[in-house]
Amino acid sequence: MALPGTSGRAATGRRSPLRRPRPAPDRDDTADQRAIAALYAEYQRPLTAFALRLTRGDRQWAEDVVQETMIRAWRNADRLDRGAASLMPWLATVARRIVIDHCRARDVRPPEVGEGPLENLPVADEMDALLRKVVVVEALDALSPAHRQALTETVLRDRTVNEAAESLGIPVGTVKSRVYYAMRALRVALEERGVTA
Repeated sequence: MALPGTSGRAATGRRSPLRRPRPAPDRDDTADQRAIAALYAEYQRPLTAFALRLTRGDRQWAEDVVQETMIRAWRNADRLDRGAASLMPWLATVARRIVIDHCRARDVRPPEVGEGPLENLPVADEMDALLRKVVVVEALDALSPAHRQALTETVLRDRTVNEAAESLGIPVGTVKSRVYYAMRALRVALEERGVTA
């Protein structure tokens, strides 16, 4: 595709805004600044309207697209077709490609998340679970060693009364009795620490 003109007189009789002489080693950037200012003056409004349609009305994004398009036009001024009447077709193509590239890049990476919604997300409060564990450990420490052993074997290690009796080397009836009294003592110890039900 041929790129629209940048030097000499265009078909409309106007001088192209992107005519940029080769930079001299000691030349200042005022000529470049005038060229980009002329480019903006002539094409900023129609290009912004076009970019707004491409971005579905997102003004910030459209302005970013216009800015990037103008920068690319300025960078490619030396390669543009010198006989074209307007740069608008080339600028519109570049703007459309910028939007397409942006959409593709956005689809590839994970969605961006602002801080606002994250502040309101419910987060599991692990502190409550930690405090419960501390209270239960303290309550278990308040039990006699025999009661604590019976609960450890039957509840924490998930053994039957017969398996606990065999492991502890005591009769089955003794394990049942110790578990019963240990549960009562544990309930009292937990109530003393503010845990109910």
